[in-house]
Amino acid sequence: MRVPRFEPFPALRYSADESLDLVAAPPYDVISDRDVKDLLALDRHNIVAIDVPRESDGELRYERAAQRLHEWLAQGVLVADPNPSFTLYRMQFTDETGAERRTVGVLGALEVVDEGAGGVLPHEQTTPKAKTDRLDLTRATHANLSPVWGLSLAAGLTEILIPPGEAVGQCIDENGVTHIVERVADPDRVRRISAAISAQPVVIADGHHRYAISRTYRDEQRTATGSHALASELTLAYVGELVDEQLSVAAIHRLINGVPDWAILEGFAPLFEMTPAGVIGAGHARTVVEHGALCLVHSDGHGTYMQPRPECFVGVRDLDSARLEHALKRVPHFELSYQHGVANIVASVTSGQAAVGVLLRPVSVDEIRRTADEGLLMPPKSTFFTPKLRTGLVIRPLDI
Repeated sequence: MRVPRFEPFPALRYSADESLDLVAAPPYDVISDRDVKDLLALDRHNIVAIDVPRESDGELRYERAAQRLHEWLAQGVLVADPNPSFTLYRMQFTDETGAERRTVGVLGALEVVDEGAGGVLPHEQTTPKAKTDRLDLTRATHANLSPVWGLSLAAGLTEILIPPGEAVGQCIDENGVTHIVERVADPDRVRRISAAISAQPVVIADGHHRYAISRTYRDEQRTATGSHALASELTLAYVGELVDEQLSVAAIHRLINGVPDWAILEGFAPLFEMTPAGVIGAGHARTVVEHGALCLVHSDGHGTYMQPRPECFVGVRDLDSARLEHALKRVPHFELSYQHGVANIVASVTSGQAAVGVLLRPVSVDEIRRTADEGLLMPPKSTFFTPKLRTGLVIRPLDI
């Protein structure tokens, strides 16, 4: 069994004079141009000035992002740790079911392995992304700005991470989630964390595209230098233990266009038991689990529970995304898109942006682990890991 390296590094962090509430940001792939403007209005040192450069002068925006990074280091806005360290990352939040949650993972440098080599494993099929934005930004800044999210199969990792480290800072995001970061530089504890994560494979939960970009960048650096001993052999990653209490997994629901709801109901009827679900609201994120059903959302805001008939899904993965994929084979000429959040689905359907919506149940931790153990892949957009990690709490330089 191949296992990955997981190592500490000398992190770049915002100085204590900067408020993390004002300079940290959501991941680059979930924010709009308006969000970027709003974040920069809060503080001109917000990380989006580097991570999401929006200047209109083409490729120069990446060079300007790199220039800002170096300027902020020279000005003391960003400060480099004197020694390699790990960063404990804690989140306190209320999940989609209303439960109060506390999770902990660790930010470090995860080995970049070749596709199919083992050690670092994908967990779902990915949709193609042709943009080179992240690669161009990495080339210019020589830095990992936002982490891949990995799930470790190492039993007992959480116990190693629970004791506090040296307080670095915290912030509260727009959803009320508290993000807390603590530095771990003690050599003995660093070795324990590294050994635990390096003992088992790591499953990529979120950031498949970022990891693929890291592989491309690593290969470019190998070609340019002839060396396999560079910082680009690893990439910034948040790693937590693959156990229920450390994960909040929400569903990514589906929107369907190009076919009316009656035709979908007609096509699905042989495969599901159909019952009324009433007016769809936020509580249906929980009730679909309680009913053991998917839920079709109609244009009037009402829903229909669709409980799978087991005999119709023999040989189909125990995933709502796989069940829906199987059922849609009975429906011609449809267009499928993805959306998280019950409210977003209802808004899209009732406004006419989509013909119907389908609420799915979250994937279980057991199924995620089985996927890893058996080397399987889930259909695209099967899982939505929450809350999203903040960008800017730790930066990993690639030139030292």
